[in-house]
Amino acid sequence: MLTTHILKPVLVLAILFSSALCTQVVAQGNHVHSKGYALSSKDGKFTPYEFKRHAVGDNDVLIDILYAGICHSDLHHAWEDWRKETYPMVPGHEIAGRVVQIGKNVTKFKVGDYAGVGCMVNSCGECEHCEKGEEQYCNKRVLTYASKDIFHNNELTQGGYSNNIVVSENFAIKIPGNAQIEKVAPLFCAGIMTYSPIKFTHVKKGDKVAVAGFGGLGHMALQYAVGLGAEVTVFDITEEKRQHALDMGAVKYVNVNNPEELKGLDDSFRVIISTIPAKYDPAMYIRMLRIDGEMVVLGLPSKENTPSVDISTLIWSARRKIYGSQIGGIRETQEMLDYSVANNIYPQVEVIPIQKVDEAYEKVLAGGVKYRYVIDMSSLK
Repeated sequence: MLTTHILKPVLVLAILFSSALCTQVVAQGNHVHSKGYALSSKDGKFTPYEFKRHAVGDNDVLIDILYAGICHSDLHHAWEDWRKETYPMVPGHEIAGRVVQIGKNVTKFKVGDYAGVGCMVNSCGECEHCEKGEEQYCNKRVLTYASKDIFHNNELTQGGYSNNIVVSENFAIKIPGNAQIEKVAPLFCAGIMTYSPIKFTHVKKGDKVAVAGFGGLGHMALQYAVGLGAEVTVFDITEEKRQHALDMGAVKYVNVNNPEELKGLDDSFRVIISTIPAKYDPAMYIRMLRIDGEMVVLGLPSKENTPSVDISTLIWSARRKIYGSQIGGIRETQEMLDYSVANNIYPQVEVIPIQKVDEAYEKVLAGGVKYRYVIDMSSLK
């Protein structure tokens, strides 16, 4: 009897200690362990990197990343072409994967679903832009990488060249189960970046549309415009892309390095989509617009290669509009993805292991990829 009384408090203490220990382990384990490839400086090379993401909250999903696209803007961030950056940096805002954990309030996804993440992972949700479904214009938007996450203790976001990501269900895109999953990731940047302005300009059957620059963005713009019945002319600087553009539905291909091919094109197009990521002459394209035509600028070169427009060009080319566009909101991104999968519109991709990301960057810079590199994240060891 005496032994029993002695053992009971000891047992209670042991249980309490065990419970406290478990709580401590859970607390320590709240953050999600991640690994990827990162740059430690603008002049460095990619190396394996381990880090922590914030815990999976009640409204969050944890996505195992299957594929991550390489966007030209990744190069600009990685090499500090636009601004001073913070390192280590894990780039990547074209992400396709599978949901492996959901918060208790999540209704949009279940474990096992395909899900994607694009250029944003959060916004205020309250401003006029968020209420209109245009979160890309929110002053408090949080970008997928190289961005201070004001909603999670100002942690620096890290991108998709990694094995997983934690994101609010409101910023995850549902990927249909029948999608060609290895081709989906670039749609979350190159896809929505071109789909959004094409919808905004109301491109329709019979419209004469030009696509300037035939790379990752340009070949998506061509497919969307052709799908809507437009007559599309493609402009680029090389001959080797001519047949590709024609095969994808362009009615004409213009090599801008051949002056003869540029003759007679002024006042020709209702819409011009410029995806050129290098220095060029925008005035040449503005003159090709019809009166009341629109030129949408999507390509964003490095600071030292940024083109400019003489203000007199706008006067002498009166009633031609020129403006920029930034991706699309979450609602429109979902619309784009559903439309793309239903109509079999995908980027042309080359799938590579993550160990070749440095080599891929050099080829993207030289224009040597047709038309998007996608990293197979199963290669991450």
